[in-house]
This record gives sequence, C-alpha cells and structure tokens, in this order.
Amino acid sequence: MTDLFEEVEEQLRSDRYKALARKGAPWVLAAAAVALIAALGVWGWQQYNLQITDKASEQYAVALTALSQGDAAKATQLFSDVSKSPSKAYRALALMQLGGLKIAHGMPDDTKAAVTLFDQAASAAPDDMLGDAARLKSAFAILDTAPFSEVEGRLAPLMKDGHPYRVQAREALAFAKLMKGDSAGARRDFVVISQSLEAPDGARQRAKAAMDLIDTGSANGVPAAVKAAQALPTPMLVGPGGVPMGLAPPEGQGQPQDQAPGPQ
Repeated sequence: MTDLFEEVEEQLRSDRYKALARKGAPWVLAAAAVALIAALGVWGWQQYNLQITDKASEQYAVALTALSQGDAAKATQLFSDVSKSPSKAYRALALMQLGGLKIAHGMPDDTKAAVTLFDQAASAAPDDMLGDAARLKSAFAILDTAPFSEVEGRLAPLMKDGHPYRVQAREALAFAKLMKGDSAGARRDFVVISQSLEAPDGARQRAKAAMDLIDTGSANGVPAAVKAAQALPTPMLVGPGGVPMGLAPPEGQGQPQDQAPGPQ
C-alpha cells in the first residue's frame, strides 16, 4: 500500500511539473527571444559605429594627403565633410583642422571663425584628450589679441588635475601674463613648469629660456614665440574605433608629451 501511495504522489508531482512547464514555456521562450534581439541590436550598433568610423577615417586620411600636397581647397571640402560625421572623434579632429586652415589665412575675421570652429570641436569631442586640445588651440588663437581675462578663463579649467594638457595650458597662461606685462607672475609659472616632473623636456627647456629672457630684460620676443607655438601640430590621425593615434602617452607615462597642440 505504501508503494502505491508513493507511486501516486510521484505521478502527481510529475503532472504538476509538466503543467508548470507548459505554463512557463511561453515566458521562457519570450525571454530568450528578447535576449536574442538585444544581442543582435548591440551587434548591429557596433557594426554601424565601426562602419561610420572607417568611412570617416578614410575621408580624413584623404584630406590630410590633400593638405600635405598643398591643395587647401580640396582639404577644406573633405574636412568639412568629415566634420558632419557621426563619429565624434573624427568630427572634432576635422573641425580643428578647419580652424587651423582659418588661422593660416592670418586675417582677424578668420581668427574669430577659427575660435568658433575650435569651440565646436571641443563640444563634439568624445573625451578630454581631444576636447582639451581644441580648447587649448582656441586659447592660443586669441593669446595676443583677446583680454587677459578671456584667455585666463579658457586656460584655467585645462590646468586642473587630471587634464591631459595642463602643463601646456600653464605655459600658455605664462606667455599671456608676460604679454600683458606681468613678468613676475609669468616667471612664477615658468618656475613651476621648469621644476615639474610631469612636464616634458621641451616644456622645461622653453620655461628655462623664458626665465632667462625675463631675468635679462629681453622678453620682447614673446609675441613671436606665441605665434610659433600656434604652429605646433596636434596629433591628428584616429584609427578605426575612435582611438586617436599619436595622442596616447608614451609607455609608463600618463600624459601627452612635449608639444602644446596648435593648428595645422
């Protein structure tokens, strides 16, 4: 009799499990379908981003080639096309190049247009590495023409801890102080740069040279130095995936080295 009861209970349990399975099966299948759709959606989005990045990369490379060959008109058109790309990194880089081309014209209105393009690049940039490069370019563009308060307002945020171009921003601010006649303030900034372990060799050498000019009263060549700093190149080429090539710091170091970015 005991065996009979056990068989009946086992049968009842089996029937209950089967009933639960029949009721739960649609939900399990629905959940699996949702997971599959989500996975396909993520994959599709990744493929789309890869395609637009590859396209922007190719256009940008062609534009750089045209620029290197002296065809500014073609380069401008191509950079303009890339500046409309959904790829944030390439859009920012293209806007910086367009700003650099405006600076190269050397006209006041072109400088204003260049600053606007640099500001647009900073807004479009996906990270501080590109964004701060654009902001530093805009500060260099107005370094010898805008009021000191405006220049300082653009540079001060770039000097905060964690920002990739804080040494270069301090250097630019020191130049701005020197140009407005604040030799003592400029020298203090140059001293900080010359003693900074995170400052690249080039920045320390420039700081020491500027200190020597200040100490000897021969700092009249600063405007020319500022103009020369504007011509320093920004790392420009970005590989597929949106990683700026040339912007990555050297192995074992956490910050960009040597040059302050300037328009090409």
